[in-house]
Amino acid sequence: MLDPLLRRWIDPSLNRAGAWCGRRDMSANTFSLAGLAVGLTTVPLLAWERYDAALLVILLNRLIDGLDGAIARHEGATAFGGYLDIMCDMAFYAAVPVGFALARPDNALWAALLLASFVCTASSFLGRAVLAVQRSEPDDGARGRKSFFHAAGIVEGTETIIAFVLFCLFPSAFPWLAGIFAGLCFWTAVARVLEAKK
Repeated sequence: MLDPLLRRWIDPSLNRAGAWCGRRDMSANTFSLAGLAVGLTTVPLLAWERYDAALLVILLNRLIDGLDGAIARHEGATAFGGYLDIMCDMAFYAAVPVGFALARPDNALWAALLLASFVCTASSFLGRAVLAVQRSEPDDGARGRKSFFHAAGIVEGTETIIAFVLFCLFPSAFPWLAGIFAGLCFWTAVARVLEAKK
């Protein structure tokens, strides 16, 4: 929901940085994989309840993720690059609830619910992209120039990062926050299915 607004704010700076990296032969795919490697370190950090360090890693992961897209726009986006980017994103998103589940036993049920909701939103997002190709639907470009159709939703990348930040700032409230966010994710998935049918 907030992605179009955020894109207008951050894209100019990211595009300049991406062009700078691209001129130095830095690969967008390498950035995608590096971002995932950085992001996966949140799991041990969260398990050790180092929420301050985990928060920094989460923000660094998102910065690298923004740069891989900007480099791709400079180099010329490829279908495989878009595929690799979304795979790395989904793996990172799944890692954060795992870290919270390992941190405290009381978190495990809520982390599992959150992961289930992520499966639903990811399926609704990627399945909608397949439908868009089959129907030859154009992407409105509100979420930036992408390698495939990006379906709108109540919960998108920006909302997910806000949730992760809140989880790290208020770790004792993780069960409540995760439950609320999972509900929003399920709502997003249902809304996308209804929108796709319409």
